[in-house]
Amino acid sequence: DRIASHEGLRPTAQGAKKGAATMPHSFGYRARTRDMFSRPFRTKGMIKLSTYMTTYKRGDYVDIKCNPAQHKGMPHKGFHGRTGIVYNVTKRAVGVKVNKYVVAGGKILEKRINVRVEHVIPSKCRLGHIERVKKNDEIKKAVKAGKMEKQNLKRTPVMPRQAYTVKLSEPETIQPIPYSNML
Repeated sequence: DRIASHEGLRPTAQGAKKGAATMPHSFGYRARTRDMFSRPFRTKGMIKLSTYMTTYKRGDYVDIKCNPAQHKGMPHKGFHGRTGIVYNVTKRAVGVKVNKYVVAGGKILEKRINVRVEHVIPSKCRLGHIERVKKNDEIKKAVKAGKMEKQNLKRTPVMPRQAYTVKLSEPETIQPIPYSNML
């Protein structure tokens, strides 16, 4: 049941009409990345210099975000959008430790990938934590100096609001005025 090979078509699918061709199915390295590897509106073209001027150190958190303008050193599409930790810095690239969920074994494996600097951006995932640590340290210093009273610095979940009773006035009955629309 093969269709003529000179047409460049694949064999027919089971149950399809004889002579009908199926669509080719690609499982390439960049398959299904039409939107993932496209630049946002008005950011196409040359890569800005601040991308190259950013300093990365070991232990920094970075977000992997592929830049399609640079084909070299691009990570696999499965790593796009993930956050990792820099473990190695070279002239043009950084080594990043990334967690990857493996479906077959149900495990999370730590993968080490080397990615060019065009494909990573400094992560903001720890900004809230760092700010909270600074604020807590300032409060501790103020308490030690005697300027402030001791307080709990741990984060507490937002508790439910207090219960209250709604008091209403007597209900008012509203009725239409008879023959008001005949004027």
